[in-house]
Amino acid sequence: MGTLSFAPILPTKPRPSVFEQNKSPFVSRRRSKKKNLPIVPVARLFGPAIFEASKLKVLFLGVDEKKHPGKLPRTYTLTHSDITSKLTLAISQTINNSQLQGWANKLYRDEVVAEWKKVKGKMSLHVHCHISGGHFLLDLCARLRYFIFCKELPVVLKAFVHGDGNLLKNYPELQEALVWVYFHSNIPEFNKVECWGPLVEAGSQQGGKKQEILASNWELPHPCPDNCDCCFPPMSLIPWSQELPHQN
Repeated sequence: MGTLSFAPILPTKPRPSVFEQNKSPFVSRRRSKKKNLPIVPVARLFGPAIFEASKLKVLFLGVDEKKHPGKLPRTYTLTHSDITSKLTLAISQTINNSQLQGWANKLYRDEVVAEWKKVKGKMSLHVHCHISGGHFLLDLCARLRYFIFCKELPVVLKAFVHGDGNLLKNYPELQEALVWVYFHSNIPEFNKVECWGPLVEAGSQQGGKKQEILASNWELPHPCPDNCDCCFPPMSLIPWSQELPHQN
């Protein structure tokens, strides 16, 4: 019969020291934080497409609620805060530039600005969105930014209607004014103008309905070349590129 022999089993790799064991979790935690950092932080546009009046802060800066926008300039400046998750709407005679300062606003460019116009006697609301141009991160996300702006625009329009509710109560005909949306981009595909229909409908439309509205035969209104009483204000109040995007 054979005999049993007992040989000591030695580990192929030495056991790590207590210091090494305590050290490794800290390294893995640091790496996990780096993995969670956003690679391109430029697609943050207003969050969920649901309007909440409690999260809207309205500022009236030198405007009169009783004055018709066809007689007194009226603009909207809408921005979003990641810290408070609230929207800030400034209603003033010119764009509220102080609201657009800071590195975050210049990086993300997620503001929306708008102005009321009277062109040949008809009122219309002209909304401007910055898609790309300015720095390469915006250019990389141009398609995504265009999609998100289109998705969030009904929320933006609801914020305009809710924040300036007294004006629309005094002049209910403004609810039927056409909404023209200007997408500003250095990429021709996204540099365009779209008509979203009457204000009362544009704020509640869905993606499918947008296609029906864009198929309509509305033409972008152009002011008279000479001084007149049927067009106001005589010049655009939006200090963005004066190169007009092509109409879609």
